[in-house]
Amino acid sequence: MNRQQVLAAITAPGQPLEMVEMDVYGSSCRGYKNAPASLRDLFEQNLTDETFIVFDQERYTFRDIWAHSSAIGQGLVSDYGIQKGDCVAICMRNFPEWIMAFQAITSIGAIAVGMNSLWQAEEIDYGLQDSGCKLLIADQERIDLVVKAEIQLSCETLLVRGDQTTDLPRWEDLQEKFAGNLMPTAEIAPIDDAIIFFTSGSTGRPKGVVSSNLAIMSALLSWEVAITGWILLRGEAPAPPEHQPAGLLAVPLFHVTGCHAIFLMAFRNQTKLVLMRKWNPQLAAQLVEQEKISSFTAPPAMTADLIYSAQQGGHDLSSLVMVGGGGAARSPEQVRGIDAVFENAMPNTGWGMTETTAAATMGFIAPKDQALPRDKQHALLAKQGKSLFGIDLKVVDDNGATLPRDGVSQGELMVRGQWVMSRYYKSEQSALVDGWFPTGDIATIDASGRMQIRDRSKDVIKSGGEWISSIDLENTALQHPGVAMAAVIGVKHPKWEERPLLLVVRKPETAVSKDDLLAFLAERVAKWWIPDDVVFVETLPVGGTGKVQKNELRKQFGGVFS
Repeated sequence: MNRQQVLAAITAPGQPLEMVEMDVYGSSCRGYKNAPASLRDLFEQNLTDETFIVFDQERYTFRDIWAHSSAIGQGLVSDYGIQKGDCVAICMRNFPEWIMAFQAITSIGAIAVGMNSLWQAEEIDYGLQDSGCKLLIADQERIDLVVKAEIQLSCETLLVRGDQTTDLPRWEDLQEKFAGNLMPTAEIAPIDDAIIFFTSGSTGRPKGVVSSNLAIMSALLSWEVAITGWILLRGEAPAPPEHQPAGLLAVPLFHVTGCHAIFLMAFRNQTKLVLMRKWNPQLAAQLVEQEKISSFTAPPAMTADLIYSAQQGGHDLSSLVMVGGGGAARSPEQVRGIDAVFENAMPNTGWGMTETTAAATMGFIAPKDQALPRDKQHALLAKQGKSLFGIDLKVVDDNGATLPRDGVSQGELMVRGQWVMSRYYKSEQSALVDGWFPTGDIATIDASGRMQIRDRSKDVIKSGGEWISSIDLENTALQHPGVAMAAVIGVKHPKWEERPLLLVVRKPETAVSKDDLLAFLAERVAKWWIPDDVVFVETLPVGGTGKVQKNELRKQFGGVFS
């Protein structure tokens, strides 16, 4: 069977992932018949005594986390008057309380507002006002920011892991007060809103993206369909794991990758999650060995760090069977690094956005491609994969005309599907164009349906009427053995409109020079792609989701070439 036939069989009548016609907001669409009706149902259907959360010396089972969440849920209703549809914000590092709070909020029918834990006080205040939150659940670090800025928040606060001197209401006290209570009852419909996550705000104020229970469940099950289909196409199931499947949660929970693709999928699949408060590659390698981590999903910058840690030796990372990526384009060089360094791990790259509820594409090596040379397999795995079941993709030119699927024609990526957002929070204007969401990504799609991100529309460099992909140029620079990180931005030029500037972080104990890099690039890219200058920096600004913040680089280095 081919991929289409396999997917049709998986979703056929009588199958666990059967799809049926359903009415959503007065419109007919396809949905999963057996999907949990809400996040609360997802949680209640998967309560076991298996280990769920590991954080430093703390360990919690699935049932433990639900018990803590239930106490907090009762406290939210009884002490704070939180009702169905109310917004409650979570702003903290990756603590177990983030997950408990999320479960409590969504299980009583309220809306969980995941706020960026790297926001400054003014941004926190903006997020609270924009979403109309009745309560902020935050850690000490966030509260200190607000106090220092002398900002009077528009809602009450509940302090997580705070110091003993504070007079603010404390999580621990609320937990103790309602310990042993059941989760308050709530009537939650699939179409009820469940979460608001914010966009990065790289092109203006962050915008709230609302997802319903139905959208989240549909996204989760679409990943299951993709994985099940891949296993069936292979013709053999993976060997049963020796240990409980375990994932390393290094990306922030306020991001859809951390929340949906890792946390919520872990709950459904009974996967142990090891939480990292903040990224530390040496600690990550230690945790992989210690907790027998089987999956690691992160942006390319974090993956590069883990590869380097592995190359230094000292830790057994053989438990890793999957190294996934998303959030930014991954280079073939990094795929080769995963293949070479992690002896049992399979690279996997996907793509999604907050606006697509995280889920849109997934990339595996198809059985027909397994006979290809490794370098060609690496090139395929560097792409973002094929659309998930229930998602449609296309690329369009500046006039909106659909471009051919030839792997060469590039234009703006458009996406549509049941769980793709139609409008931003509080906006009365649709974000869709003829039913399609314009992503702002520049991409190609080949004849087999594999999509590849070429650049963000705001990051493509226009030089002398020709386009230069900053991602392709970065990936080429990363092939140099002395380059740890690379970023390319367009700098204004009096003659050519824009020219590329390459910013590089050297690998430790290397002495690569500007001339070395330019000579290296001259053998691999078109002459007019070669950067006008190379700047070596100690670090590149990386946001909470692991992406290089090019807007910050443009502020610092985006002057005018002479």
